[in-house]
Amino acid sequence: MSANENRQREQIVDFGRSLFERGLTAGSSGNLSVRLGDGWLLTPTNASLGRLDPASISKLDWDGRLVSGEPPSKEAFLHRAMYQAREQAGAIVHLHSTHSAAVSCMCGLNHDDCIPPLTPYFVMKIGRLPLVPYHRPGDPELGPAISKLAARHNAVLLANHGPVVSGASLEAAVYAAEELEETAKLFLLLRDVPARPLDAAQIDDLKTTFKLEI
Repeated sequence: MSANENRQREQIVDFGRSLFERGLTAGSSGNLSVRLGDGWLLTPTNASLGRLDPASISKLDWDGRLVSGEPPSKEAFLHRAMYQAREQAGAIVHLHSTHSAAVSCMCGLNHDDCIPPLTPYFVMKIGRLPLVPYHRPGDPELGPAISKLAARHNAVLLANHGPVVSGASLEAAVYAAEELEETAKLFLLLRDVPARPLDAAQIDDLKTTFKLEI
């Protein structure tokens, strides 16, 4: 096992514990993954992100076959679909975080962009957030549904489920997932109050200044 793989396993454990202890995941919900040169790592099935063991983390090849570790999350195909659509994705975070999941259950969402651009940080880390229509957990049809959107979006919201967020690294993906959760909280707090999202010119300024691809 390479030094980089060992380091990535430790990072998955550390970030998983942090997410769990701060209430961004509960029980055995949620999963984290990281791209490697010879496959990818994924948290195991029925594993709490708060109590991960580096040695038990699943390693898979790009056909989805288990190489080592414990059996992977049943949502492995969800991660693989996003990796295949986004070559720039180095890691993926999938959570059932409370506020993001709450938004995913709402009626009347803009399916092309579920949460308005309330803050520059949301625009910078998430951009546009499309809604993936409801699929039961483990439904293989969710993979193609994600693939259709992931090439153009680094994050998607699964209806009645929760967010899937990619990043160049696990750190970047975790920070983006946290920013999404905080913006979802703002969105819910402001739902009965006139709000002032960023306008097109302000978003264009962010795109130009920070070289965003959104």
